[in-house]
Amino acid sequence: MKKLVPQGSVLVPDDATYAFEGKIFSVHEWKQQLYDGSTTMFEMLRRPDTTAIICIVDDKIIVLDDEQPRQKSLKCFPGGRVDTTDESLVAAAQREVLEETGYAFDDWRLVEVEQPEGKIEWFVHTFIAWNGRHVTAADPGPGERIQVSLETFETTKQLVMAGSGHLKESQQFFESAHSVEDLLNLPEFIGIEIER
Repeated sequence: MKKLVPQGSVLVPDDATYAFEGKIFSVHEWKQQLYDGSTTMFEMLRRPDTTAIICIVDDKIIVLDDEQPRQKSLKCFPGGRVDTTDESLVAAAQREVLEETGYAFDDWRLVEVEQPEGKIEWFVHTFIAWNGRHVTAADPGPGERIQVSLETFETTKQLVMAGSGHLKESQQFFESAHSVEDLLNLPEFIGIEIER
C-alpha cells in the first residue's frame, strides 16, 4: 500500500529479517556497521498503522466513549488499525468510522501523519471528515463498547485541551482553532510517499 509519511521517518531496512511475528508486532533485525567499522545487530518493531478521524456532522464533532477489555472507558475520536485488506488509508479510516459510529462521510482530508516511537515502524494518520450522515447501526465488534456522542466545538475543545483520554493526541489541531470552520481549513498533510 502506498502511504505518506513524515520526512525523517525511521523505517525497518529492506534487508532486515523477521526475528518474531506476533499478533500485532513483528520484530526485525539486521547487521549494522558502526562508525568504528565494527558491526552489531540492530532490531526494530513494526506494527500496522492506525487512523484517527475528527468527524464533523453539521456543526458538531463525534466524540466516543470507548471501553475495551482491561481498559476503562476513554474519550477518543473514531479510528483504529489499518488492515491488510484495506485498499488505502482512507478506506481504512472510512471502515473504522462506519463500524464505530454508523456514519459515512463524503469529504476526507489527511491532516497529519506521526510516528509515535522511533524504534517502531508505525504511523498514526489523522483525518478530518465532513459532510456526514448516519447510515447504519454502529457495529464495533466484540472487543469494544462504544458510546457515540455529537459534541459542540467548544465542548470538544475543552475535552481535548484538558487531555481527556486519547483526545489529548489531537491538541495540536485545537490549540489555535476557534470553530469547526477552522478545523475544516486545516491544510492537507504533505510528506514523502513510500510503498509498504
